[in-house]
Amino acid sequence: MKAARLYGPGDLRVEDVAAPGVPDAGWVKLRVDAAGICGSDLHNFRTGQWISRSPSTAGHELTGTVTAIGAGVDSVAVGDRVVADSRFWCGDCAQCYAGRRHLCASLGFVGEICDGGFAEQAVLPARLLHIIDAALDERVAAMAEPLAVALHAVRRLPKTAGAVLVVGCGPIGGLAALLLSRTFAGTVLVADRNQSRCARVARVAGATIVDLNRDAVAAATANAPLLAAIEATGSIAALNQLLGVLDPGGTIAMVGIFHGRLDIDPNTLVEREIGLLGCHAFADELPEAVRMLGELSEPLLALIDQEIGLDDIPAAYERLLAGHSDGLKTIIRMRQPVEQS
Repeated sequence: MKAARLYGPGDLRVEDVAAPGVPDAGWVKLRVDAAGICGSDLHNFRTGQWISRSPSTAGHELTGTVTAIGAGVDSVAVGDRVVADSRFWCGDCAQCYAGRRHLCASLGFVGEICDGGFAEQAVLPARLLHIIDAALDERVAAMAEPLAVALHAVRRLPKTAGAVLVVGCGPIGGLAALLLSRTFAGTVLVADRNQSRCARVARVAGATIVDLNRDAVAAATANAPLLAAIEATGSIAALNQLLGVLDPGGTIAMVGIFHGRLDIDPNTLVEREIGLLGCHAFADELPEAVRMLGELSEPLLALIDQEIGLDDIPAAYERLLAGHSDGLKTIIRMRQPVEQS
């Protein structure tokens, strides 16, 4: 079968590999239907930060159809359509026992600890699979995992009135803006240096575009205090700008993957009582994200950047790293739809 495998930083190869055989006890074999390229995939390709085995088939945002089950598996059956939890937790540490699997002491991810979804077939632990509606569009299903990440970031924010600002209209920021537009009573603001992508998110989510300066934000909020924001760029410069527009007492949920270190005066946080909240993957939000997919299908489809095949993944990495996209998510479809004549 064909798979996209990461060998090292900057070294991603689409090649033919042996198809998986009969799954081990507790594991399930899938025909992969669709998968999404994540910002963390790009970060790992760029830096090699999370490479723990080489080569490894990348891709942790995936949906597929069960084709075989190992001994002892009773949570799914052959023919079920499923999405995968990306988190590979140990189950034995204090965090896992407390139900905080996303903070597992030895947490890894699908596509790193085990082969992922950038392949025609995959084998995953049954514990990671969630059954979905058989009629759900596979492109929508492939966005379940990033939707759960965005939902976790939104839930980390304190309840506040007025406005909330999302900085970064990539997959997580854009999905957070979409969720906020349906749950937040006030104004949802979005900012991104990629103007076309920001415009698409604003249109789909019903958000207001702002520049990251105090005058623009004050005008958009009618001079009401800005007390909540999501940082989804991973840019040190953007975070510093955000700190400059957030009002005293405000909170920033940080979900971006950063390339660099923050250099700020901690007294800025102390004297202005600014809260910085780290948001790592998701906690228990994936089942709810799965339940939301049907009602969000139309806007999710409207946010897709491109649909590609497996052979196109390396070029897509280059395009996305160069910032050449006006949508949120590049979706890999294993079987391209037949054109109607």
